[in-house]
Amino acid sequence: MKKIIKNIEVLDFAAEGKCISKQGEKVVFTKNTAPGDNVDILITRKRKGYSEGRAIHFHRKSDLRTEPFCEHYDYCGGCQWQHVPYSEQLKFKEDQVRQQLMRIGALEDPQVEEIIACDNQVAYRNKLEFSFASQRWLTPEELNQADVKKSPGLGFHISGHFDKVLDINKCHLQEDFSNTIRNWIRDYALSNGISFYFLRKKEGELRSLTIRNTRAGEWMLIIQFGTDLNEKLEKLLQALKQEFPRINSIFYVINKKVNDTFLDQKTILFQGQETISENIHNLNFRIRPKSFFQTNPDQAEKLYSVAAEMCGDLKDKTVYDLYTGTGTIALTMAKSAKKIIGIESVDQAIEDANFNAAQNGISNVEFFCGDMRELLTVDFCKKNGFPDIIICDPPRDGMHKDIIEVLLEIEAKRIIYISCKPSTQARDLSLLSEKYDVGKIQPVDMFPQTHHVENILQLNLR
Repeated sequence: MKKIIKNIEVLDFAAEGKCISKQGEKVVFTKNTAPGDNVDILITRKRKGYSEGRAIHFHRKSDLRTEPFCEHYDYCGGCQWQHVPYSEQLKFKEDQVRQQLMRIGALEDPQVEEIIACDNQVAYRNKLEFSFASQRWLTPEELNQADVKKSPGLGFHISGHFDKVLDINKCHLQEDFSNTIRNWIRDYALSNGISFYFLRKKEGELRSLTIRNTRAGEWMLIIQFGTDLNEKLEKLLQALKQEFPRINSIFYVINKKVNDTFLDQKTILFQGQETISENIHNLNFRIRPKSFFQTNPDQAEKLYSVAAEMCGDLKDKTVYDLYTGTGTIALTMAKSAKKIIGIESVDQAIEDANFNAAQNGISNVEFFCGDMRELLTVDFCKKNGFPDIIICDPPRDGMHKDIIEVLLEIEAKRIIYISCKPSTQARDLSLLSEKYDVGKIQPVDMFPQTHHVENILQLNLR
């Protein structure tokens, strides 16, 4: 029988969007709570030094709370901070950066700039991925109703459950046309006997749906099928084309693998154009079905502006852009620099980067594809020119220590370190601090309603 802790005070925000309470000397982490709540907590996980649980009853709700605006908030988990006013979200994110730099990065008193807020707290994403499920996940309330049917669903996976999908009626993260498309596809499939994917048995016709859009109003769909194209699926695509002439590109993928990723699968254009495009700082960037691109372009422009400002005067400077992706940072800074070199491990991203450079008439950027640990060496710098400035925007796991050792050997005068996970950034800083001092620290809120925060560090060679 699971343990319930009664009348416990929620004390403060903690990492990963959770809040912290204490039962004696033991720490308890909960989701969907706020400092000042008094709750009963059902313990769901026990560890040596802490427990995790969920609030099952509120004796008193915090004055910090606000009413969540999404009907799916209680169970979706995507926008887990809707119950916290945006101003409070920003305060915690800024403090999270400060605490990580102190605790992990060993900075005594980091001077963190005021976080850059997002003008749009909803409909800020340009890409969403949904999964089809032969049986949608039922909420606890529905499980208590005898007449509820386990109908198919189209939505998001429940956190911690790879095979459970919450059917989504309205998602606020993308423009509302995205909801119209998704709901129409679900209704059409149900009315025409098209099967939804059963993940455990690896069978079913409709597997996943990716919806991408741009600020210029272009839309792209990628539908994954779990079976070969048949008459029913082709009729679905034809009906989709007729119903939504606004959609610029409709792709489909035949994916019979275990997982839903389609980076290694062929994308087949059914209708429309091969690409859509986004404009960042007056440069056009193409987006293909597999392209990586910043999911919040409004904030990306602010992020790149801050990074450029931290670089300082780029005239006659050689800049390395590590983990360059499709070259967005490199290309937006190219007009100010003597030379920019971008390094990326994904070959299709490098294809896009080279295309983006050509279509924007940029010739002082060179892109290299390969494993960063193998490509970035002192010999590489001797051949291509040592960098005056290095910009790095690694994945959430941060940089490998071998790469950091090379950076310390290269001794660029300045490093601009962009990170979507301050804890790994702080860890890497503790190594880079052997030769570098911290200059400006600038957090940027890329994902409102979530605990995620982007941070930019300016590091100067001593």
